[in-house]
Order: sequence, then C-alpha cells, then structure tokens
Amino acid sequence: MEQVTVFIVEDDANIRELVRCTLEAFSYKVSAFESAEEMFASGKTPSVYILDIMLPGMDGIEALRRIKSSPATRKLPVMMLTAKTSEIDKVTGLDSGADDYLPKPFGILELSARLRAVLRRAYPADEQMRHIEKNGIKIDLDKHEASNHGELLELTLKEYELLTLLMQSTDRVVTRDELLNTIWGYEFVGETRTLDMHIKSLRAKLGDDAEHPRYIKTIRGVGYRFVEQG
Repeated sequence: MEQVTVFIVEDDANIRELVRCTLEAFSYKVSAFESAEEMFASGKTPSVYILDIMLPGMDGIEALRRIKSSPATRKLPVMMLTAKTSEIDKVTGLDSGADDYLPKPFGILELSARLRAVLRRAYPADEQMRHIEKNGIKIDLDKHEASNHGELLELTLKEYELLTLLMQSTDRVVTRDELLNTIWGYEFVGETRTLDMHIKSLRAKLGDDAEHPRYIKTIRGVGYRFVEQG
C-alpha cells in the first residue's frame, strides 16, 4: 500500500485543522472537508474516512451509508468522530458500517492509535509502520512502549505521547501550542508550565541535557524539536 490517505469531514475548523496537522505529522496524506457534500464533490477516494456525525447538510450517518452503498467505496474503513455519546447513536453508526467510534472530546494520539488499528484490520496484508527508531530510542506503537538502547523506559502516558509526537516530527519544530493541544487536548486550559515539567521529566529519563541536547532541543519562544543525529 502506498502512503495512507485520510479524508476527514468535520465542520469545526479548529478540530479539523488540529486533526489534519497532527495526522500529516504522522506521515498520513490528509484532505479535510467542512461538509460531506464537499468531500463527495472532490470525486476522490481515500484509504480511510473519518466522519463527524453532526454536520451541516448531509450528516455523518447519511454520508456513511452512501459510502457503504457504493461498490467503489463500501469496503473502505470509516471512523465516526462525534460529540454524540448515547448508546443508540453508537449502535446506529456501527450498524451502518462504521469500523470505530470515537466521542469528543478526544486525544489526538488516541485517534492516531485507533486509526492504525482500523487500517490494520482493513489492510491486513500491508506492513503498517509500527515502530519508530532514531538515535537508539525505539518506540513500539502497538505495545505503547519506548526503550533507549534496548533498555525499557518507565514513561508516564503523557511522556510517552510527547516522545512519540516529537519523534514523528523530526523534520520540524513542534510548537508549544501544538504539543498542548495534541497531548492535553484542544480544550486544555491549564498552566503551560505543565508542558515544561513533562519535558524536564522526559529528558531526565532519557539521560538528556537541556544545555547540550542529544534528543530534545528547546527552540526558545517556539517549542521543541527531536534531534536526529547523523
């Protein structure tokens, strides 16, 4: 399978852009649409759909049924991303052919993990990237484990998510706002020092030095970047 293409239909511009930017950082090719009508008008077909249920015009369930009724797209996986959390809404989505159902508010890395699971089920013959390995640090995306030169790291969930996002984005600086929105959620209203404290703790567990970083470099006033050694 070539690069995975993701179509996301979400009418909230902030959520739509957050999901698009994050999944692109994870090497997916993403097309984001405000409405189902706009998506269908594109005339293109992705590897996987992510649909909100509460959409202007054609809602997500109707779009799902249209996808599943077409011979060209009925076998393609679909994730439902929605604020609706009642059991009947979940049953309706799943009975209509949805492969997974993730209620808002959600964590972007949880979405990414569940997206990988959906893709593994839909494309079992394909070798999806399940490991990241750079500078002696290895992340097993299936087991949610990280190791440094073969030694298992005892990371908290947030430390693991920070390390994963930074290692997925080695070609760029990841801004503080992106890290806070992605790891703590787009509704996060806590202290921004939370990020600094987690970075400090992560560095300590990696044996890193903020002044002479081997792994995580601070870009003052902007964010952080994972250092790829030559």
